[in-house]
Amino acid sequence: MRNRIRLILLATAAAASSAPLAAQAPRLGAINFPTSGAPAARPHFVTGVLYLHSFEYGAAAREFREAQRLDPDFAMAYWGEAMTATHPVWNEQDAEAGRATLARLAPTAAARGAGARTPRERAYLDAVEVLYGEGPKPRRDTLYAAAMERLAGTYPDDQEAQAFYALALLGLNQGVRDVPTYMRAGAIAQAVFRANPDHPGAAHYIIHAFDDPTHAPLGLHAARAYVHIAPGAAHAQHMTTHIFLAMGMWDEVVAQNEVASGADRGRWRPGHYTTWLVYGYLQQGRYAQARRLLETLGGNLAGAHAHGVLANLRARYVVDAEAWDGPEAQGLAAAGGAPGEDGYEYAMFAAGLAAARRGDSAAAEQALAALTRARGIAAAAVRVGDTGNRVVPVILETELRALRRLGGGSPEDAVALLREATALEDGMPFEFGPPVVVKPSHELFGEVLLQLGRPQDAQVEFQRALALAPRRALALRGLARAAAAAGDTATAARAGEQLRDVRHAADPMTDPTRPTGALGDRYRIERELGDQ
Repeated sequence: MRNRIRLILLATAAAASSAPLAAQAPRLGAINFPTSGAPAARPHFVTGVLYLHSFEYGAAAREFREAQRLDPDFAMAYWGEAMTATHPVWNEQDAEAGRATLARLAPTAAARGAGARTPRERAYLDAVEVLYGEGPKPRRDTLYAAAMERLAGTYPDDQEAQAFYALALLGLNQGVRDVPTYMRAGAIAQAVFRANPDHPGAAHYIIHAFDDPTHAPLGLHAARAYVHIAPGAAHAQHMTTHIFLAMGMWDEVVAQNEVASGADRGRWRPGHYTTWLVYGYLQQGRYAQARRLLETLGGNLAGAHAHGVLANLRARYVVDAEAWDGPEAQGLAAAGGAPGEDGYEYAMFAAGLAAARRGDSAAAEQALAALTRARGIAAAAVRVGDTGNRVVPVILETELRALRRLGGGSPEDAVALLREATALEDGMPFEFGPPVVVKPSHELFGEVLLQLGRPQDAQVEFQRALALAPRRALALRGLARAAAAAGDTATAARAGEQLRDVRHAADPMTDPTRPTGALGDRYRIERELGDQ
């Protein structure tokens, strides 16, 4: 007889247990996933699914393997481990690993299906067989989504079928946001979330479906809930900030990525969570904290990818802190690695931008030449609508070339080039997270137009920049300055007040002739706004 399992992994209160806190189970949420596994194996299976919903794939695989050890014929335990080899939202899939896991259950799909103990479990096995079947990944992903749609339709009360169907939809377009499909996935996940407010997958997939500036408010309730649903999963704590960043909620972005990065700050490494954390500090104006974090990350490098991430972060620091003359800018060329390595294009761009801003035309030209050689793509080969990996280096080079033309006394050429850059950026599918163009093209265009005495045109560009990156500090500052210069006092006041809110925890002034503390912060922000 099948037993219905509802497992809620909660940390036991100290008063209720003498076990050390470290030995207590992490809280990961709650699901209802009945299976035919042996009683000893079922809790490990459910724990694995909870980890799976929060994309903690390594921990999930360990739990599924323990369920297999306790019940070697438990087909769903092999299904679960196979599912850890596909990461739909990230467009990652190790098909060979998934197939190898299934082969440990039985050598053929027919034999594996025969080992499923119920028709429902057979449907799950059939779906994963499609996922790791023959043919290219896009075709298999499409067939798998169709199989999950059938499973969800056959078992409409199975919340796991609904949740995994929503996830399959999110992965249909190979990592590129397809808004109508994302909306379908979000609606399915919301229905599961209403039925079970502790479901980690439902909250997680709602966030992924809506983590763009247009739709983010639809996912705010799930983001706030997910913080408490799965505190035992680091990715869950970070994932909430997909919504917070899309809404410019910088305090929340910083707080949750600090949690996700781990309690031991001295061991933080360059990676996804610390990338978002540095970006959050920069928006808040906490430049000293960002510098300290970069120093920590630089001391904890491990692997070529980490070097690329750190080069990216150093470039972001120079661009967003406008640290044109500091040691970070001076060391970008050396720290950026070599052409073809991760982060190199960002480092060369930021070095060129810093040189242009401080009037060092020779260094700016050298950086532009290095960026041009590195990207290895003729500008004519890139079209509006191309995706990020292809078009971002072209946008960066175009921006830097525009600044060189501006510095060389050809403002109209600079304007024409920046129009090209903004068209390319507008044509890119939205990608969640810090802007993939380290200096957003509309923001740079607005700054150039303001410099050229065209505040009304600049205001339009800053407004577009803020539509793509809400409450981004430099775009808010630019909008306030442009609106004030154009005589739009209402817009200038609103933008200025938003900037003050974003920068409420900013570094104080260090000028000894100026106020310090809160009054100093206010003075510094007023100076940024042009004493308007």
